[in-house]
Amino acid sequence: MTRTQRTHSPQAYCFRSVVWLGMLLAAAFPAAAPAQEGQASKTPVRAAALDKPAPEGLEDLLAIQQQVRRVLARVVPCIVGVQLGAAQGSGVIISEDGYVMTAGHVAVQPDRDVVLVLPDGRKVKGRTLGVNRGIDSGLIKITEAGTWPFVEMGDSAKLHKGQWCIALGHPGGYRPGRSPVVRLGRVLARSDLLIQTDCTLVGGDSGGPLFDLDGKVIGIHSRIGGPITANIHVPADTYRETWTRLVKSEVWDGDSGDRDTAEVGYLGVELDTEAGGCKIARVLRDSPAEKAGLKPNDVVTRFASRKIASFKDLGVLLRNQKPGAEVVVEVIRGEKVLTLRLVLGKRKA
Repeated sequence: MTRTQRTHSPQAYCFRSVVWLGMLLAAAFPAAAPAQEGQASKTPVRAAALDKPAPEGLEDLLAIQQQVRRVLARVVPCIVGVQLGAAQGSGVIISEDGYVMTAGHVAVQPDRDVVLVLPDGRKVKGRTLGVNRGIDSGLIKITEAGTWPFVEMGDSAKLHKGQWCIALGHPGGYRPGRSPVVRLGRVLARSDLLIQTDCTLVGGDSGGPLFDLDGKVIGIHSRIGGPITANIHVPADTYRETWTRLVKSEVWDGDSGDRDTAEVGYLGVELDTEAGGCKIARVLRDSPAEKAGLKPNDVVTRFASRKIASFKDLGVLLRNQKPGAEVVVEVIRGEKVLTLRLVLGKRKA
């Protein structure tokens, strides 16, 4: 990534100043009181500075700062810390009845008890629901009675390179007396399966929300890049597209499509979402993958005559295969390249 901070143009200084302003807001912004009903769904008035390629002066910087503060005042009450055993992550409430969007690797699997920590330190009980391991999306439901502050889901398909965004979460896990930490950044790239930004993330931020400057959730923090300023988020649209499956507590390793699982070919592997390429972490017992000879640590390079560059590529191709389809899979195992044939199975209901 080109480090524009090293240049000496006025735009570079402005950009750097805005980033620092955004990061400092975390320390200056106290934990907010719960929002009123529907409060976090209202769209604030936009300033012209928000849509410029770069701030052009102090007036633009102040306009961006004011907009960030307005957004935070509405969304911070909806951010939660997620505690599942000894592990900690983040999440965001997106409905009045307590549905919480998070990352798939934070929720792990359905029907597990979790503790959700609100910004004021109050703890409520929750239960994990569905997980799409292929794209790393997950859902949690607050199980205690109540009406909860919530945010609105945005349209991640409309994001563009250079667009301002705000990352919130609990780096290092929830800390008493510290409100969700704020980072301001830009969208670096987007596709139907991922969003990449330069918002700094560290462990514990996983599952936290990425907002646009209208205060709408556009993504969920998933993976930290090589540099911590090149990170991957799950697009909000994929949650909307797979909502039924997530609510039904399904687990799958495909892409974002919301198709009947009985119509989709079953491979039977769990993929290493932290590794580069498409590396198999686990082969399920009696699965088509095991019968064909696939093994943990195999790296899939071709599937059904198509090149595979990432685990998301495999998920997309699987969504287009039906049970009973015979496919050729090419993998790298150590220093060998192997070609295997398998027949996709049928997913369990």
